[in-house]
Formats: sequence, C-alpha cells, structure tokens
Amino acid sequence: MQLIQLRWIAVFGQVTTIAVVILFLNVDLPLLSMLKVLGCLIAFNIISHLRWSKRGTASNRELFLAILVDVAILTIQLFLSGGVTNPFVFLYLLQITLSSVLLEMWSTWIIVIVTSACLAGLSLFPKHLVLLGDGALSRTYVEGLLICFMLNAALLVFFVTRISQNMRSRDAQLADLRQRTAEQDHIIRMGLLASGAAHELGTPLATLSVILGDWRRIPDFSDNEELLQEIGEMQTQIQRCKGIVSGILLSAGETLGESSVKTTINTFLNELVKNWCKTRVIISFIYENKIKQDIPVVFDSALKQMIYNVLDNALEASPKWLRLKVTCDSGEIVLVITDSGSGFRPDMLLHLGKPYQSTKGNPGSGLGLFFVVNIARKLGGTVIAVNQEERGAIVTLTLPLSAIIFDEEAIHESRSSIINH
Repeated sequence: MQLIQLRWIAVFGQVTTIAVVILFLNVDLPLLSMLKVLGCLIAFNIISHLRWSKRGTASNRELFLAILVDVAILTIQLFLSGGVTNPFVFLYLLQITLSSVLLEMWSTWIIVIVTSACLAGLSLFPKHLVLLGDGALSRTYVEGLLICFMLNAALLVFFVTRISQNMRSRDAQLADLRQRTAEQDHIIRMGLLASGAAHELGTPLATLSVILGDWRRIPDFSDNEELLQEIGEMQTQIQRCKGIVSGILLSAGETLGESSVKTTINTFLNELVKNWCKTRVIISFIYENKIKQDIPVVFDSALKQMIYNVLDNALEASPKWLRLKVTCDSGEIVLVITDSGSGFRPDMLLHLGKPYQSTKGNPGSGLGLFFVVNIARKLGGTVIAVNQEERGAIVTLTLPLSAIIFDEEAIHESRSSIINH
C-alpha cells in the first residue's frame, strides 16, 4: 500500500510539472501523448489498489513487476519530454532505492540493470528539451535539477520513514505474540502439573477427612468445645482443598461446556462471595453489588477461580479490611477490589500479569495474577492495578458481557478460547 500511495504522489507531481512547464515556461511538449501515458499509470494504480487492498500483502514477484511498470512509465515520459536532457531523469535513483528496500537481492539488481539500460537508451535516441536561457547549462535546467533533488529527498524520507515505522510495529507485534505464546506454554505446563498434583492429593485429603470425622466422635474430643471448633475449622479447610482439587480435575477432564453453570449474574456473584467468605477468615468485608438488571449468564470454574485469586491476593495483603464493588455499564461487568494493605511495588505494576511477580518471596509464588490476566485477556477483558495515594491498592477487573451472557454461539466461542489456551 505504501507503493500505491507513492504512485499517487507521482501522478500528482507529473500533472503539476506538465502544467507548469507548458503554461509558465512555454516549453513545447507532446501533451496528448503524455496524458495517455499518465492515464495508463492511473489505471494501473487503481487495479493495484483493488487487488492489494483485499489481500493486504504482496509477493516479491508482484512488487518487482509493479516497480518495472513504474520504470517503464518514467522512461516513456522522459522520452517524450527531452530524454537525458530532462532534469527529472534522476528519478531513476528513486526506483532503485525503493527496490533495494522492498525487493529481494536478485530483483533489485535486475531493476538496476533495467534502469541503466533505459538511461542508456534515452541517450542513444536523444530528443533535446528546449529550455529558456543561454549557455550549456541553462537556469531553467538547474532549477529543474534542484526540484528533482528535493522531490527525490522528500519521497525517500516519506517512504523510508513509513517503512521503518511499519517494521518497528511488526517487530513489536511479533514480540508480543512470542510473549503470549511463551505464557500460554507456561500455563499448559502448570495445568499439567496441577492435574497431576490434584490426582495425588485426592487420597490423602480423603483420609484426613475420615480421620477428623472419627476425632469428633472420640469422647475426649467431643467434650472439649475448643478442640471441636478447631476440628471444624480443619474440616472446612479440607473441604476447601477438596473443592479446589475437584475443580482442577473437572477442568482437565471435561469440556468447558460440561463444567459450566447456567445462572444469572447476581446469583453467581452472590453465591461466589458467600462461599468465599465461608472458607476465609476476614474481619471486615464490604460487598457492593450495583447490578440492577439480573441477566442470564454462563460461568465456569476458570472464571470463578480467577475472581477468587484476586480476592485471595487482596485478603493476604489486607486481612482486616476488604471491599468488592461490582457494576455493569456499557456492555461490561466491572469488579473493583480495594484493600488497605501496603500496595504493589512499582516493578510489579510495570510487569503486571507476568509469572513469578510476587512480594511473598516463596519459590513458585506469583502465579495468581498471571492466571487472572491471561483468563481475562482470553475473554476480551482487562485487569488494571493501581496503588491508592495513602494506603492500599485497587484492582479493576473488566469483562465484556458478550463473553459470559447466555447465548449458545457466544458460549461455545468464549469457552473454546479458554479451554484451548
């Protein structure tokens, strides 16, 4: 497309130059023939635009043929307007420069040979351009040389700058794709490890559950209220572990459609908060649900675990106070988690969502927000974390309703995206 834009500039430049030379310099040019050649160039550029706008990319062969056409048009126009005595003969250098940027090496050398042959041909069939002024090098010719130089310089700067910008943009996109691919590979490896660990943990958790149940019936324990409370707390935590293990096995062994739950948005959020509070020890938790329209949605264990991870991280940073505010506006559901902890380190905010970015200092920690950011991204959402001015942090989780709303086609696409990645 850059070559097409440059060719339109060339068309405008030729029309302007022909008009100035004929009207103001009174130079006799074969106007009809030159306009016919210019019409062919316009037609070729329109065809090129229609062809490349659909495909977006062009092969080396197509670019090579396009530059050959440009060289041919330039040669004909120069032949009709003075040959080598035309100061715009140096536009051949522009074609060579473009070919060196766009084409493969063998194609570039062919362009060099072709342009050299065209220039030699123009010198063999001279058609001198009668310019105003006396001497071997007239003032008009010098002015033409200066205009040609400035035109070459301007077009080269424009074209090469745009090419450089496109290359930098492409490199940035490739780097981002490589980073995302590495993150997806990491998630797959962690998923395999989690599935294996879940299978191994099933038996010891079941054994601990049975033992604690037996302890409750032992007279020495049943008569001690303090021990009974501690046993009850242990059973609650074991049930929580078993639920996590079951969720991992369910996600690994079933399709996402089978493990999803059809419900309403308020029902899901209220039950999620209720279950989360039952299995966590927290002094003050504020839950604000500002969603007025209770629409039907489909949630799965991955999305539930994502919200749990954000809440757990906030609870660990701020065990005394925590707030969750949920709103729905402009086709998006927004969850804002606020805590009164020490906040995020600047380097963590800079690399939010990268694996092993944690303040805990434990090996293998720092994966919670990594999974949160990746799941949100697969659903088309965002995760933004900022520190408050005085104390604490705010994590804003935004998800499009189209990714969770109860619609058969949308469900299939969004779920397939999560399970495949």
